[in-house]
Amino acid sequence: MEFAWSEQDAAFRRELVAFLDRELADWQRSETGLGSAVYSEFSRAFVGKLADKGWLTPHWPPEYGGGGQGAWQHFVLGEEMWKRGEPRGPQYMNVNWVGPALIKYGTEQQRRTLLPPIARGEVFWCQGFSEPEAGTDLAALRTRAVREGDGFVLNGQKIWTSYANVADYCFLLARTGSTASGRAGISVFLLPLDTPGVEVRRISGLVGEHSFNELFLTDAWIPAECLLGEENEGWRIVRRTLAYERVGAPRYARAALVLDRLAERCREAGLFGDEGIQEQFGAARAQCEAARVLVYRVIDERAKAKEPSPLANQARAAMVLAERAVGDLAVDVLGSEALAEGELGDAQFRNSLGAGIAAGSYEVQLNLITRLILKLPKD
Repeated sequence: MEFAWSEQDAAFRRELVAFLDRELADWQRSETGLGSAVYSEFSRAFVGKLADKGWLTPHWPPEYGGGGQGAWQHFVLGEEMWKRGEPRGPQYMNVNWVGPALIKYGTEQQRRTLLPPIARGEVFWCQGFSEPEAGTDLAALRTRAVREGDGFVLNGQKIWTSYANVADYCFLLARTGSTASGRAGISVFLLPLDTPGVEVRRISGLVGEHSFNELFLTDAWIPAECLLGEENEGWRIVRRTLAYERVGAPRYARAALVLDRLAERCREAGLFGDEGIQEQFGAARAQCEAARVLVYRVIDERAKAKEPSPLANQARAAMVLAERAVGDLAVDVLGSEALAEGELGDAQFRNSLGAGIAAGSYEVQLNLITRLILKLPKD
């Protein structure tokens, strides 16, 4: 494998870093305010500047508002954004997997209507997958969509829905077949969140006051044009979508940056003489580098237009381990100070909690690795 960046991608990174240093000089993300009004307003303004430079959707085809630059430039963008706390907010979901799902499975009308606002940075999307009784097992979801006239009536509940309180649309899974049909009876809907019968409630918790929400659907009618792909064929879309989502957030980049800052703190405190601390730093660095290389394998597949593979599960698991290793190290090095609100260790600890749940839990990734890569039996 060639680990060097092409000159074109390296030049793009240099230009991007200079731009971010200017635009984000006075900005620092509140790690506890992912869906807060202040964070959301900043994100909308910031992504507009990215869109003006053609950097919001550089990997999309030009006919859909993209730059046609390919997967690697998109990932350079992702790494630099995540190092700075992801100032794009929920837009990273829009450009990484919502848009590509629309490009591959959407009708011409859906593409014409929904893609341009994403490419301009004008809309937020959220993801309506998990439910109280269907988190790690999405096939057990109970939210139903029933045909009525020239549309569908939605009833059900979604949970842990990041950004639902500020989003314009929800990429929603609902059951259109029987419960017994399992995965074969699931469809994807592109739900406008201002639809009558849709209610968003905030979930307070350790990760952050605005980070998660519940979504309640009560006789919410939507037109058939909101169905993405074929009815009852949503699981195929979901599998591809999750493969994109699992590596869409290059968490190792942020974890490695936090690790560097922790190292500076240790040097200032004279702690690097401790061999145990040296060993912990070495192990955490190895975790970050392993995650980076495994993610690059997935991006290499994408750059070569290959279908998503189980390598995305492996890369996601490695990123979770990297996040946790750096979070644990912060607590070990800084002690109780690490968990003070606003502290470096506190932010990393919160990130590591979310990393092990989002895009399918860490345990689910391990199960998929054993089946799809190691070919081990279920029992």
